[in-house]
Amino acid sequence: MAASSRTALVVSAHSADFVWRAGGAIALHARRGYRVTIVCLSYGERGESAKLWRRPGMTLDAIKQARKAEAEKAAAILGAAVEFWDVGDYPMRIGDETVFRLADTYRALRPEFVLTHSLKDPYNFDHPLAAHVAQEARIVAQAHGHRPEVPVIGAPPVYFFEPHQTEQCEWRPDILLDISEVWEQKRRAIEAMEGQEHLWEYYTRVALQRGVQAARNSDRKVTHGEGYARLFPQVTDALG
Repeated sequence: MAASSRTALVVSAHSADFVWRAGGAIALHARRGYRVTIVCLSYGERGESAKLWRRPGMTLDAIKQARKAEAEKAAAILGAAVEFWDVGDYPMRIGDETVFRLADTYRALRPEFVLTHSLKDPYNFDHPLAAHVAQEARIVAQAHGHRPEVPVIGAPPVYFFEPHQTEQCEWRPDILLDISEVWEQKRRAIEAMEGQEHLWEYYTRVALQRGVQAARNSDRKVTHGEGYARLFPQVTDALG
């Protein structure tokens, strides 16, 4: 398959999550010719916009527009397309229409892989909900009885990107991705998220730590990395 025909899907609970946790993977695959689509279920307008809410005269709609502009700028830096579904935030609630919409997105994109949140996060219920929706929509998109006039998808691997507090989320990386060549690109995308400036250095430290671990587990000279956990077993014809 030609690189230009390859696609990937990122299901992000809030408008900044894809930047902190998967910006390197997005930029890396976009650079290699993948068409990466990011679905932001929410703008993060209530729970993840504290800096913006401190500004005098801010409204919910103004916050949404500010978050949308930040995420669009970050996605452009990373080389990806981004959609905003505005399903609500703190609390996020997902109905069948959103599951079906995401299933249709799976079928339209036919992604080679999917990135989303960890299955557990006691600090943020929106994150595991987004992960469950990503999984359920994948299953619906595989069902022959759902829109039988549209071909079903295969079995794209699903990778959970790193949560904010890994131990409490019971998340353990199976994959350490070398993002050294796109780190500066990811850092620019991070800095586009002006509403959460307090996380810039935190996720820079995460990338450095994963880079050290990646270098120690390979013969690569890795400076920055991202961690991912697989949901399904890898199918291969060789272990080397």
